[in-house]
Amino acid sequence: MLRLVQVGNSLPASFIVDPSAEFQPGMIAELTVIGNQVMATVSKGTAPIGVIDDIKTKAFTTVAWNEEKIALAAGVLNSEGKLVTPVDIKVELEHPNVLASSFISDIPCFLNPTNGIITFLAGTELNFDIDGDQIPDAIRAVVSYTYQVPNIPGDDSTIGSGRVTVWFDRMFAQTDQYETNQQYPVRANLYVSEAGLLTTRRPSEFHPAVAMVTAPPTPLNSMIEFLWF
Repeated sequence: MLRLVQVGNSLPASFIVDPSAEFQPGMIAELTVIGNQVMATVSKGTAPIGVIDDIKTKAFTTVAWNEEKIALAAGVLNSEGKLVTPVDIKVELEHPNVLASSFISDIPCFLNPTNGIITFLAGTELNFDIDGDQIPDAIRAVVSYTYQVPNIPGDDSTIGSGRVTVWFDRMFAQTDQYETNQQYPVRANLYVSEAGLLTTRRPSEFHPAVAMVTAPPTPLNSMIEFLWF
């Protein structure tokens, strides 16, 4: 999803679209040459030109940011005198069909991406006190991930024209097309990942900064706001 906040008087450009590319609004474009024709495709991060404002995908995705999961557990003392769970504990995420590479948790756990279930393995330390008696009796994890939106088939807004819309001038915008396994503090530089997503991770010295974070994602609003350079 792409939400334009402030674009001034600028207008987007329109390019012939790479027929093999798949993208969603908010992903980043670059130019490529196929045959003798210049086309727009999904950027790999080294030569980005702007932000895509069209859809060409088989399945929609969106982001769950800092989702809190708490699992009640009966602890036993381990060899270090810490309370741990003696058995595996399974917890269901709010959304199934998780993209496994996007998943991140602040404590170790095992993910079943299809069903959207995480498992705290036996031996995981209890780190949360539900009843307030100063004794940990639960495991609390904060997770972020990208997931496929169920029951909504993909779409192709370029099918009639064969062209894709790309915003390239300085602007403020919001999107949920970013890497969820990174942090997004205000004023952090944004780069483009190998999959055309915004990220604070710089893949290589050849990847230029394209934008700056102006508002980070939150559990209530999973979109990041950015200033495109």
